[in-house]
Amino acid sequence: MAEHLSQSELDYPFKLLEYFNGFRISKVCETFGLPSEEIFSAIYRSEEEMLKFMGLMNSTWVIDGHDIVTAFDLSSFKTVIDLGGCSGALARELAKEYPSSTVTVLDLPAVVQTAQRHFAQQDDTICFQEGDFFEGEIPPADLYILARIIHDWKEDKNLKLLKKIHTACHPGGGVLIAEALLFENRRGPTMVQMFSLNMLVQTEGKEHPPSHYTRLLTDAGFRDVQVCRTGKSYDAILALK
Repeated sequence: MAEHLSQSELDYPFKLLEYFNGFRISKVCETFGLPSEEIFSAIYRSEEEMLKFMGLMNSTWVIDGHDIVTAFDLSSFKTVIDLGGCSGALARELAKEYPSSTVTVLDLPAVVQTAQRHFAQQDDTICFQEGDFFEGEIPPADLYILARIIHDWKEDKNLKLLKKIHTACHPGGGVLIAEALLFENRRGPTMVQMFSLNMLVQTEGKEHPPSHYTRLLTDAGFRDVQVCRTGKSYDAILALK
C-alpha cells in the first residue's frame, strides 16, 4: 500500500523549528573546530548551548511524547530506562501513562546534572542515573528507549549499541525506538528528507525507512519488530528479546 503524508504532518510547524535549529547546532560544531561526529562534545562543552539543545528536546517530547508511549501497549514492562533521555520529558510521559512502571533516564553526567537543575519537577515521577551507554555498562531492565539516538550515528555503532542493549535486556523485554521514518522508497515525507540531510551534515547519521530498523534490530538479536507511524513528527518501533 502506498504511504502518504497526513494532514497533521503537512501542518506541523514545530518541525521547521527543529530543522532550522539544526543549522545553529552545525555552527556550534564549526565554532569549536570539531568534526561532525563530535558535535555532542561541542554542545555539552557550553552550558548555554547544552541548555538550548535540552530545551528543544524537552519541547519535542512535551508535544509528541504521548503519541510515542501510547503507540504500543507498554504496560508489561515494569522497569524502563530511557537511554540518552536528556531532560526526562519523554520518560515523564511514559511514567504518566504507565504509573506502575519505574522509569529511569540514563545520560551523561553533565546532562543529568543540568536536567536536575533546570528541568526537574516537584514530586517527579522519574529517576536520573549518570552513565555513558556507549562506553559504560547498561543496567538491566525490561524496556529500553532510544529516542532520536539511532539517527545520530553510523550503522556499525548503532548495531554495537543494540547488541549491548540486547545483552542487558531481561528475557521478554524489548527496545522502543522513536525516530522520523522515511517512506520505503525514500521519496518522503518531505520534512523527514530535510531532517535526514540535516543529520548527514551535522552528525554523519541520517533518517531511515522502517525496513532499515527491522534489519538492524534483527541483526542485534531482537524479534517481533513492530512499526507504528504516529502521524506526528516522530514514529515508534518496538522490538522484543
